[in-house]
Amino acid sequence: MRGMHLPRTGRDVFDPELRAALAVVGGVFPPSVTPDLIPFMRRSYASPPREELMAGRDVIVEDVEVPGWGAALEASVVRPTAGCSSAGILLLHSGGMMFGDRFSGADHALNWVERFGAVLLAVDYRLAPEHPDPIPFEDCYATYEWFVSQAPRLGVRADRIVVAGASAGGGLAAAVALAARDRGGQRPCGQLLDYPMLDDRAQTPSTGAFDGIGVWDRISNETGWRALLGERVGGLDVSAYAAPARADDLHRLPPTFIQVGSAEIFRDEAVDYARRLWKAGVDAELHVWPGAFHACDIFAAHTSVARSMIQAREDWLQRVLAD
Repeated sequence: MRGMHLPRTGRDVFDPELRAALAVVGGVFPPSVTPDLIPFMRRSYASPPREELMAGRDVIVEDVEVPGWGAALEASVVRPTAGCSSAGILLLHSGGMMFGDRFSGADHALNWVERFGAVLLAVDYRLAPEHPDPIPFEDCYATYEWFVSQAPRLGVRADRIVVAGASAGGGLAAAVALAARDRGGQRPCGQLLDYPMLDDRAQTPSTGAFDGIGVWDRISNETGWRALLGERVGGLDVSAYAAPARADDLHRLPPTFIQVGSAEIFRDEAVDYARRLWKAGVDAELHVWPGAFHACDIFAAHTSVARSMIQAREDWLQRVLAD
């Protein structure tokens, strides 16, 4: 009918430039990740060789061992060669709780070291399903505590550490901020949550709106949450440290940056988390990028939408890390 706009479906929901990029992404990251694909994803989503990742960067990398939750974890401290600004960033990688390593999708975070003079700590937290909840979260919180305790040695002020992560790492970063408040730890100076994985209950409209298209659909999400929580998925016995959307109280959390695509399953839970942060009086900045699929800034960084995402994130970091 004249003047009537029918809802877009399927691949039409994506920004045209991003839609073209999906053809390349699919060979590395299938839309639907099922349990049998976990070994493949651990190979395909592994970070590139260290020398390739660090080539041309003015950084120094120190591999360290940090105490996780009952086990030692491999981690890396990345510093600028020209001296640091006393700011620190704890980076928690993406990968649906099941795959990825400390430098998966970390190109943008390495840029922060050079641009802001920050000291970056990236950690290999243990992965589900071999290491289910609460191990991944407790590993990340133990790493944060180690960072705080080692801040003077690393040239960082303990009160200038941002917890940052994308996707699963975003959910873990949110959980670390909650636990720092609840356990009386050092409050992060900010939490950076890129398209965070926050809610195991799969009740939002966006959760089921992108089946079989884009990156990380409903089936992938179910695979990740079941790997982490087993039969407890969607039930009453799930901690807010596993699924931060379940937190009843969001008061006294640090300034927060949240961004998410309009064409991905995490859209609604990310928007709701920002809304609840505002209600609790927390300083939160939210961006919902039109036509953006999950993690498009990692997989299609050359596109206009991705460049805008990267710029908005760096603008927020510049403000929150200002001394």
